[in-house]
Amino acid sequence: MDLSAFAEEVGTEGPVTIAGLGTRGGPVPGVRAVAAPAGIDWLQPDEMVVCCGAGTPVDELASALAEHGQRTCLPGGGTVGGALAVGEGTIRSLGDGPLRDTLLQARYVSAAGEVVKAGGPTVKNVSGFDLCRLLVGSRGTLGFVGEVILRTRPAPRAAAWFRLPTDDPWPVFQRLYRPASVLWDGTTLWTLLEGHPADIAEQSRGLEPTDGPPPLPAHRRSGLAPGDVGRLAGRFVAELGTGVVHSDDPVAASRANAALVARVKSAFDPTARLNPGR
Repeated sequence: MDLSAFAEEVGTEGPVTIAGLGTRGGPVPGVRAVAAPAGIDWLQPDEMVVCCGAGTPVDELASALAEHGQRTCLPGGGTVGGALAVGEGTIRSLGDGPLRDTLLQARYVSAAGEVVKAGGPTVKNVSGFDLCRLLVGSRGTLGFVGEVILRTRPAPRAAAWFRLPTDDPWPVFQRLYRPASVLWDGTTLWTLLEGHPADIAEQSRGLEPTDGPPPLPAHRRSGLAPGDVGRLAGRFVAELGTGVVHSDDPVAASRANAALVARVKSAFDPTARLNPGR
């Protein structure tokens, strides 16, 4: 995919923001906006990789992969680039792993207006610093992603949600074999089981079938230790095994993390022209 026109549009000077479908916050108001290229460049089902423009709608990519019995770990809605820029996985991250592991290679436009390639089409092709993973969750402040190569996964043969009222989720959590998701709000456990129908039936003994997961509180925070959950005010839903907690109580990032983020951003974008204010 030729990114020269995209790089020229981003330019080398002045503030600029990137626009997708507006589902994850949208562009910075009052700032000149550009859009990443869209479209699936190629798909290799046998290798379980796909290459597409960052402006490709996630749902369009999902439909194309479904024809081959495959999927990605990206949350639905919006664009591929937007999902990666925000960096928040789905509630299936226990089974899928971190969202950053989905990204194998990225070609992006830097603050200097240059097209940069980070990563490689397969894991064994990657050497040196794995910079493409750094772009995940950066909210477009380190570079504007134009094209990505993503790892795909087989779509499960069957999937079903179950629940169990409990104030101690760990015995159930430990007996489940590779659940896609395990959620707990202090009184009830929910789990998503995937795979062969017979295996799901065996694992779900003692659990109640349910339509789906509970509604999630507004604020999401990763990296919380189990002991931190009890200090949250209001309702919470913890994604067991991942360190992710959704809560009514926003949790501020540590000063050490904020300082590190500021140094990284300054190195990639010294004049703070990319998505200023994000």
